[in-house]
Amino acid sequence: MMDHLANTEINSQRIAAVENCFGASGQPLALPGRVLLGEGILTKECRKKPKPRIFFLFNDILVYGSIVINKRKYNSQHIIPLEDVTLETLPDTLQMKNRWMIKTSKKSFVVSAASLTERKEWISHLEECIKHLLTKTGRQPCTEHAAPWIPDKATDICMRCTQTKFSTLTRRHHCRKCGFVVCADCSRQRFLMPRLSPKPLRVCNLCYRQLLAEKKKEAEVDQRQMGPIRSAVQGYEPSSGDDSDKSDDEKAEQWPADTEFYTSEVSWSSFHS
Repeated sequence: MMDHLANTEINSQRIAAVENCFGASGQPLALPGRVLLGEGILTKECRKKPKPRIFFLFNDILVYGSIVINKRKYNSQHIIPLEDVTLETLPDTLQMKNRWMIKTSKKSFVVSAASLTERKEWISHLEECIKHLLTKTGRQPCTEHAAPWIPDKATDICMRCTQTKFSTLTRRHHCRKCGFVVCADCSRQRFLMPRLSPKPLRVCNLCYRQLLAEKKKEAEVDQRQMGPIRSAVQGYEPSSGDDSDKSDDEKAEQWPADTEFYTSEVSWSSFHS
C-alpha cells in the first residue's frame, strides 16, 4: 500500500492539506517517498487532563497537534520518527479506555481511542510501518525510552517524600527521569541527559543519586579501559636508530596525556487505502 500511494497525486494533495491546516507554525511534511496512511483524533493523557489531539500516520513519521478547528486548523505540531517508536498496550481505567503508550527516546505518552476496534487499527498500522522502516534501514528497535509523566491529578502528595501536600502555593514538579510528581524539595537537582535535552533537567533526589552512581561507574570503566593504553604509551622507547639530539625527558613531553476526555462524538479515525 505504501509503494502504491507513493508519488501519487492524491497522496500529494492529502499531505498538502495537512500542511495547510498547521500553517506557518508547522514544518513542511512533503518528502519524496513519504506517504500519508491514516489520520484520526485520539485522546492524549496530558499533565493537567486528557485532551483531544489530531494524529497523522505517515510511513516514516507520526505527527500530532492540537485542534483549533477540526479539519481546518491545527497547531503545536509534533513530529516523531517511527523508527524511534515502541508501543505498549495498557489496561483500561475508570476515566480512560482503549489505552496504549507511545514510547520514544525523548518523550513517552499515553493515548486512548474511542473504541477497541479503533485502537487495534492504530496499533496494527503503526507496528506495520515501524517493522517496514526498521527492515528498510537495518536499524534495531529502540530499547531506551523516556518515562511518561504521571498526570498531576494522580496524586495530592509528593510521590517521593509522601509528606508534602500540593496546593495552590505548593507546586507540582515532574522528574524527567522517572516521571513522578514531586515537590520542590525532592527535586532541587539538575542532571544532564543528552538523550532528552542539551540542558540539565530537573530530576528527583532518588534519580539524581542513581544517575550520579551510573556516571561514576561509567567513568571507572573508561579509566580501566584506558589504563593499558596509558601504560603502553608511557613505556614506549624510541629505537637506537633515532638520530634526534633531544633528551629522553624532552621526547616524553611530546606524548599527550552523556482528566478525563473520552468523548466518542469527537473521536474518529480513517486509514487510506
